[in-house]
Amino acid sequence: MVRASDLRLRDVVNVLDGSRLGFIVDFELDLETGTVTALVVPGPGRFLGFLGRETEYVIPWERIRKIGTDVILVDIPGYTDPARR
Repeated sequence: MVRASDLRLRDVVNVLDGSRLGFIVDFELDLETGTVTALVVPGPGRFLGFLGRETEYVIPWERIRKIGTDVILVDIPGYTDPARR
């Protein structure tokens, strides 16, 4: 069993290009079934990270490939790392 507080300390990495998406900031839950449906990671900062976040990335549970001891591997096609633009 893993606690949500433990998951928040793990880096989220896209396995398609190796980009680091950041740490989990929130979860989406299905209250009917009591299951996690998605992870939420922060989007890129607008101006050197000082003006807050433009958007958040919602990663559906089906896109999670592996939850390791210090990293969560996800498969997010179409994600563009802003640092690589």
